[in-house]
Amino acid sequence: MFDELSEKLEATFARLRGHGVLTPADIKEGLREVRRVLLEADVNFQLTREFLERVEKAAAGVTALKSVAPAQQLVKIVYDELVAMLGERREGLKLSSVPPTVVMLVGLQGSGKTTTAAKLARKLTAEGRPTRLVAADVYRPAAIDQLETLGAQLGVPVHADRTTDDVARIARQGIEQSRRARERVTVIDTAGRLQIDDEMMHELVHLKEAIHPDEILLVADGMTGQDAVRIAQGFDQALGVTGVILTKMDGDARGGAALSIYGVLKKPIKYIGVGEKPDALEDFHPDRMAGRILQMGDVLTLVEKAQSALDEAEARKLEKKVRKEGLDLQDFLSAMRQMQKLGPLEGILKMLPGVNAKMLRQANLDPKRLKHIEAIVLSMTPAERQNPGLLNGSRRARVAKGSGRPISEVNRLLEQFRDMQKMMKKVGSGGAGGLRGMRGLPPGMMGMR
Repeated sequence: MFDELSEKLEATFARLRGHGVLTPADIKEGLREVRRVLLEADVNFQLTREFLERVEKAAAGVTALKSVAPAQQLVKIVYDELVAMLGERREGLKLSSVPPTVVMLVGLQGSGKTTTAAKLARKLTAEGRPTRLVAADVYRPAAIDQLETLGAQLGVPVHADRTTDDVARIARQGIEQSRRARERVTVIDTAGRLQIDDEMMHELVHLKEAIHPDEILLVADGMTGQDAVRIAQGFDQALGVTGVILTKMDGDARGGAALSIYGVLKKPIKYIGVGEKPDALEDFHPDRMAGRILQMGDVLTLVEKAQSALDEAEARKLEKKVRKEGLDLQDFLSAMRQMQKLGPLEGILKMLPGVNAKMLRQANLDPKRLKHIEAIVLSMTPAERQNPGLLNGSRRARVAKGSGRPISEVNRLLEQFRDMQKMMKKVGSGGAGGLRGMRGLPPGMMGMR
């Protein structure tokens, strides 16, 4: 997400930092480069011009500052303006005082609307807001089946009625079921089209008038750039959308849609889809996203992911065991499995300040690496996991054969594990600020190279 944009902006600021002292001419040249980068990222032309005008105005006195490096101050100005461009502050779902809150999802076919409906229902339910899905797409073949399948997988109830194509009636029935079941939210998956047309909009306007939704969220494909903005304008003019969900952001290296859609519509981006997994729907925070774009990291989101994915009781149990008996390979395996719940390692590392796409490419992170490590450890006996010193040459050869990995990988893992054991001993002897201060950061993550 935003890899191209981040790299080019970082390269621009790196050149400015090399100047030490910035002249007005340096700033003008730097902003000219920022302009080129934003336009290449498919950001709206008018928004880019207004953005740069504000940055240039704010940067007018940057050379007079003594306490902060001028280039760093310019980065701060760009950061503040990026936050403003992305929506200034987080805007969550507006919940009705009288449940259920009715959320109507609209969008074109192929934008990921049905999948997003299921992800949103799962997310809201996990947050303590029981949610029901309503299958109101009666045109696309298997749309109802798809939603029912997703609902069953995620444990979310789905209302569907195959006896009628009256979507207003289907939606009202679903809302009534939610009311009876005392559910907090009803998410309605509506039909899409290959393009915006009068018939489609007429149906959606009729549905809106019939159910009076609390939220009308446009689901837009983030990878379509300015097309997503144009589509959003069409839906907003007809329906008055209240917010946007951008999907497929994990595949969007440029970020033109995310950087343009709020500025054009003045409607908040509420969520972003960052993968195919059921939990790959994130709250959208403009300040955190600006930090990611400028490679400042996003530690708050990482902490939230850890809090929701990691087992605190298991972490405490592991800490107690490591303090008392030291770390063995079974503990390492348990911790590594917890870490995998956070998502792909590359995505986790990108949330750390200073880590960029270029560094990750050079690190050559293989997503299969954790599975290989798991296979190696599982090929050991319980005694070998507890005491890796038992692994002589013949035992290592057996483990390599059992895991299907070369013996060099087994040797490398054991070597790295010994290094990690030494590190854990040092951390464990650090008093109150030792392991307790690192709780929630699994050894599997600390031991990875």
